[in-house]
Amino acid sequence: TCSLLRSPKDFPKLKNDTFLRAARGEETEHTPVWCMRQAGRYLPEFRETRASQDFFATCRSPKLCCELTLQPLRRFPLDAAIIFSDILVVPQALGMDVVMVPGKGPTFTEPLKEVEDLLKLRQKVDVTAELGYVFQAITLTRHSLEGKVPLIGFSGAPWTLMSYMIEGGGSTTMAKAKSWLYRHPEASHRLLRLLADVIIDYLVGQVAAGAQALQLFESHAGHLGPELFQDFALPYIRDIAQAVKSKLKEEALPLVPMIIFAKDAHYALRDLAHAGYEVVGLDWTIRPQEARAQIGKDVTLQGNLDPCALYAPKEKIGELVKKMLEGFGTQRYIANLGHGLYPDMNPEHVGAFVEAVHAHSRHINKH
Repeated sequence: TCSLLRSPKDFPKLKNDTFLRAARGEETEHTPVWCMRQAGRYLPEFRETRASQDFFATCRSPKLCCELTLQPLRRFPLDAAIIFSDILVVPQALGMDVVMVPGKGPTFTEPLKEVEDLLKLRQKVDVTAELGYVFQAITLTRHSLEGKVPLIGFSGAPWTLMSYMIEGGGSTTMAKAKSWLYRHPEASHRLLRLLADVIIDYLVGQVAAGAQALQLFESHAGHLGPELFQDFALPYIRDIAQAVKSKLKEEALPLVPMIIFAKDAHYALRDLAHAGYEVVGLDWTIRPQEARAQIGKDVTLQGNLDPCALYAPKEKIGELVKKMLEGFGTQRYIANLGHGLYPDMNPEHVGAFVEAVHAHSRHINKH
């Protein structure tokens, strides 16, 4: 149960470390599997828990975050849990207002329009004061998991957060945000730097609170081409990995594996392979063999079943999983979807996916 606020000490002993071993490149008996957005609206119990609450109010309740994080693990033999939260808590920590509009998604009441608007943002963020509720949720959940599986913490990456802050919500073109990169490169770097600094402290705080792995979501990488990515995304992605690791060392905290997931960025896989992350997450638009060839043998891959494959009949899901495992190989690999679960997916099909990964990878490993 997720009731008491606990201290980030004396956590229960971990019983299933398959996910962490795969992330570190150690041998595993089966391929570990988890799903992006596994705590989500496709579960009736999630909709029930969330019904009465505003979305961001839910994010600010450690008890509810803990409950929502644990729900998928009660149903499926997943190999990791990811804390229930949202990437937009970081812009909120900078002082921006974000509301969840039903049918529309996250909406900023006052997006950044002019370079002068950067002055409205908090220039120094005390992450414990602004995002302590996430740390409490992590600590509480880590205790409540009782060592069943590791707990993943996460953040959005600077470019993805910047794009939301300027667009004011989702966008098909990101034209407003990209226009900043072309028209105001210096101001864009100022904003990206500010975001990176907050993200670094935020991720270190998550490890201090009990997170056993970290994922950085560059969900809007696909809107950038190779040049813009090289200038405005990659340097910060690299810097975050490096700074988080050196701060974890300084603070004598565990050096947890880090995952970079840059959606639609196959043009940058070689660079991402050398960006300082133990794991590179992949979307569904690249062949496993090609990704492996570009990334090499020293980095674990994560992904990349098309989420829509879960609409297929269960037998078909099993076939697709088998093919995916044959493409990636069962080692140095974490199975996942190429993006998050959609709200109208059948939980039984999620279960079929998880079980197929375990069954087929064990079979391949034996033979």
